[in-house]
Amino acid sequence: MAEALVELESRIMAGAVAEEECDCKEGMFSGLTRRGLLSGGAIMSGLLLSGGRARADAPPGAIEYPVQPDPTKEQGRLILDDGGYGSRSQFESEIRWRYPTDSLDSSWSMTPLASGHGIITPSGLHFERHHGGIPTIDPATHTLIIHGLVDKPLRLTMADLRRMPSVSRIHFIECSGNGLTEWEKPTLKTVQGTHGLTSTSEWTGVLLSTVLKEAGIQDSAAWILAEGSDAAVMTRSVPIDVAMNDAILAYAQNGEALRPEQGYPLRLLLPGLEGNTHIKWLRRLEVSDKPFMTREETSKYTDLMPDGTARLFTLEMDAKSVITFPSGAMKLPRPGFYEISGLAWSGRGKIVKVEVSADGGKTWTEAALQEPVLNKSHTRFRMPWIWDGNEAVLQSRCTDETGYVQPTLPELVRVRGTKSVYHLNAIQSWHVAANGEVTNVHA
Repeated sequence: MAEALVELESRIMAGAVAEEECDCKEGMFSGLTRRGLLSGGAIMSGLLLSGGRARADAPPGAIEYPVQPDPTKEQGRLILDDGGYGSRSQFESEIRWRYPTDSLDSSWSMTPLASGHGIITPSGLHFERHHGGIPTIDPATHTLIIHGLVDKPLRLTMADLRRMPSVSRIHFIECSGNGLTEWEKPTLKTVQGTHGLTSTSEWTGVLLSTVLKEAGIQDSAAWILAEGSDAAVMTRSVPIDVAMNDAILAYAQNGEALRPEQGYPLRLLLPGLEGNTHIKWLRRLEVSDKPFMTREETSKYTDLMPDGTARLFTLEMDAKSVITFPSGAMKLPRPGFYEISGLAWSGRGKIVKVEVSADGGKTWTEAALQEPVLNKSHTRFRMPWIWDGNEAVLQSRCTDETGYVQPTLPELVRVRGTKSVYHLNAIQSWHVAANGEVTNVHA
């Protein structure tokens, strides 16, 4: 798996177009976020041309238009010329890239964290994980069944759910396999490869507790089975107290209906829990007095410990942070002032502190947290840094409101070993060489 990802990333980076060095952050990227590429690692042929000319082919999500020599001397294009939905600039080319599994139906794609601004991930760049492809579902016929240990079983249509009181909340989702290649040695070069299985969106829907109260939860209820409508019929067990807390039956993301790859028309959102539990294309909730021990929580998504035993239902995502600028495969053009920036998040609540080190963890300086700082959400941190041209090792570590401090990799490995690929939340290190090149290291 790691070898395939390394090969994919290498192919992508080999197709990069060299960019002119400049003082701005954009000029420090290796080209990974400034190129067009297709899922699966195929390199697109479009190139960035010089002299103010447009790309030969527009990147995904954009439309190619002739570049005006002087836009103040002629009218621009007509309103709704793009068809009425909107498109991004043809000069923006950030996209997700897909792990090259043999089956195109079961794979994942990674968010380009290095090119993000603020904390919200554009819907089109939100990471994906699929086990049986992306189903096409008519919302007019889709229903959600609630049954089991309830007084009144329910069958709800999408129209029924939209009539119920709604909430809108900003939360991250992270795959518990985020960073799976990095346990034993630094493997992937970019932050998209090491940390790209996490994204933050605004989610809108009905609190799950509202629906469960309507159904009447019985006293013996302790767990809920959530089931999806995809070909894998994805199922996961969730403790009832989690379901009754802040879980959302989400039908919208970032102000519009869910995208099909994010579960249209309905997904379960479980703030702070591992991504596999956020069942997409949700069709059934069964209330029980015990967990269901499905494939996805026994043979998969369990943490194998050094003694051979496995931790079950390690649902909560621990506090984690990563510097996104400067990060792997970038190059600082010259010594001088830079602003270190990154993201921190925790499944336990709010981030209260992020510290940054430029000497591999010997000394730490507290970074500024950019508002808004929200519960179970990505939090942007920033810190000014004067690079003197000498070698440096950049790290960040976060603390959440429970007092949990992000561990070093050796600390985590001493407890957990390296037999599991899940829940790696250790401090990430980026080495800055004297020539400005930034690489992924273990420090």
